[in-house]
Amino acid sequence: MLIDFEPGDYVTNPANMEWGVGQVQSIIGNKVTVNFEHSGKKVINAENINLEKVNDEN
Repeated sequence: MLIDFEPGDYVTNPANMEWGVGQVQSIIGNKVTVNFEHSGKKVINAENINLEKVNDEN
């Protein structure tokens, strides 16, 4: 498993696009804590959910 983002990066959860864009808060092992604009803070298991990095942070 490869996590290709770091704290401060912006991501989306393709399975839950209604959550909006989230900012990665921390990564501990395979647990990624993300603060999403529409659903608040979520702890994501990166083994089960593939987050997608948002490249343009405009």
